[in-house]
Amino acid sequence: MAENNNTTPPDVPTETYGGYSRFELELEFVQMLSNPAYLGHLAYNKYFDDPSFVAYLAYLQYWTRPEYVVFLDYPGPTLRVLELLQVEQFRKDIIMPAVAGTLDQAWRHAEPAREPQG
Repeated sequence: MAENNNTTPPDVPTETYGGYSRFELELEFVQMLSNPAYLGHLAYNKYFDDPSFVAYLAYLQYWTRPEYVVFLDYPGPTLRVLELLQVEQFRKDIIMPAVAGTLDQAWRHAEPAREPQG
């Protein structure tokens, strides 16, 4: 799971799934989306063709709110990919190695990870 020592926002349900809260699971997942190889995996396995999955990506936009951004280790790339995933053409194009490679190069030059707070 993400190595952020902050506590969850007060309005987050506390039930757990496999020992992790929904907040922790969604934090881990949203951060994984900034990995171009993982995006390629999702595209290759046709997740982006599933309307339910696309709706879930839209739901994850709550991570753009300031009270949630503070939990992201790499907010720049994570928020950018959340934005890009709302565009159908990007969801189609990310399967191409050249597109994933361009993202990978951009992320390598992005801001460093945040130091854990606590």
